[in-house]
Amino acid sequence: MRRICPPPAAASKKSSNRFTAPHAALGGRTLKTGQSRWFVGYKKHTLRLWLPTRHPSVTLLPLVSWVTPANVAEGGLLVPSLHWCRRHLGWWPGLVVADMAYLSAASKAAARTGWQTAVITKLRADMRLSPPYVSAGRVECPQGQRLEWWEHDAPDGQQWFRVPPLPEHCPHCWLASTCPRHFAYPAGQHETLFGLIPLASRVSHRLLRQVRPWIEPAQSFEKNQLGLGQMFFNSLRLTWQMSLWADSAVLLRTMLWLDTPPEPAGLAELQPNQLEFGLPLEKQHQ
Repeated sequence: MRRICPPPAAASKKSSNRFTAPHAALGGRTLKTGQSRWFVGYKKHTLRLWLPTRHPSVTLLPLVSWVTPANVAEGGLLVPSLHWCRRHLGWWPGLVVADMAYLSAASKAAARTGWQTAVITKLRADMRLSPPYVSAGRVECPQGQRLEWWEHDAPDGQQWFRVPPLPEHCPHCWLASTCPRHFAYPAGQHETLFGLIPLASRVSHRLLRQVRPWIEPAQSFEKNQLGLGQMFFNSLRLTWQMSLWADSAVLLRTMLWLDTPPEPAGLAELQPNQLEFGLPLEKQHQ
């Protein structure tokens, strides 16, 4: 999802603006000690599939990879990736967990309306909340009662929230007799907060907590273990070739994992086990 070309470019290219690929331009990078803030290069963007297996390691397969100039935003590559999956695989993901580079509301709206694909990202710290959100993980009714996500009404484009089974404030609310205890909000009101899966839902919480952290390790494998982070690519042809090799290495590693039977734990016999006394239930309570 991020760049793979850290070292600075030659001063002549930066000053002359003559690059190998058309439409290439200067790109910004993370500022580090002893390195230039600007460089000329390319970035690799990859859409990965979480493969459910019994292997103890998390298995992420590269589905689509793009190599673009460093100044191209990642958000514009989401819908083209869905097009590629439909054309070449006859299938496209219905759920995408992405980093903050894919926060664009336009890209999320296009994926939601045209592809029925939910794009889950975190909320930027400076973004305003829309009712009924009082925080990134909590929604409340106008009277302060916490709500939970109920369902998505696709024909009407509405997200429904309801009062939980054991409400805290409803028994004491002065509108309890007339309140429907369920509320609807347009899914397009805020693509990050509502969308196809609201940010305050349990599904989003679990995805951001358990799936989102694997984006950086997947990138780190390519940059560090495959050595791409130690190379500078200022040629589009070379960058694309190295990207294909990186994806091939990931696919070969996954095939090796799936074909290799899991090894038994060497210390399994020494691991503690819970003992059962076999006493009657009433005696255990005594």
